[in-house]
Amino acid sequence: MTGLGAFLWERRGEIAALAAQHLLLVGIATAIAVAIGVPLGVALTRRPRLARPVLGAASVVQTIPSLALFGFLIPVPFLGGIGARTAVVALVLYGLLPILRNTHAGIRSVDPAIVEAADGLGMTPRQRLRLVELPLAMPVVLAGVRVAVVVGVGLATIAAAIGAGGLGVLIYRGVSTVDHRLILAGAVPAALMAILFDVVLGAAEKRLSRR
Repeated sequence: MTGLGAFLWERRGEIAALAAQHLLLVGIATAIAVAIGVPLGVALTRRPRLARPVLGAASVVQTIPSLALFGFLIPVPFLGGIGARTAVVALVLYGLLPILRNTHAGIRSVDPAIVEAADGLGMTPRQRLRLVELPLAMPVVLAGVRVAVVVGVGLATIAAAIGAGGLGVLIYRGVSTVDHRLILAGAVPAALMAILFDVVLGAAEKRLSRR
């Protein structure tokens, strides 16, 4: 362990740079997934007939192995290719399901009596959504974002296989050279990042639930 600590310290600059790339990939993908998933989840509560096929299609994407999805996306015009763009698209697709499903479930879980009270106060549908439904559903929505972020941190390590950078670079380099120190140099920061996000978002979810 002493040797591993010295190795990690010597490569701290490279590890920090790759961790920043990793964080950027996950952050961009999560932001896009939220921007798509939350409005779409709300829309599905207004169009119940579309909920099953849309959620089913999102579930199908989750069954595709990550490397296979990267491979499918590479030849796609404008979205594919080698590099970070393809990785972001793949991470968005994987992050959509938990955000979409939780948004849909959260809005539907709002007490109908509260919705009727909002209507009775003369709120428009937009006001009711903004002031009543979304605030009450926010803990459930945030739980979906939490899952998407943690999954994204793990999947982003695989994105190094298509030249997207991130901590997966060290893992793949370690595997190719049979160097467990390089593997740990990529795996340990990625695991710590996932745990940190899980704890922070979990605390925010509990706080919103209490409020």
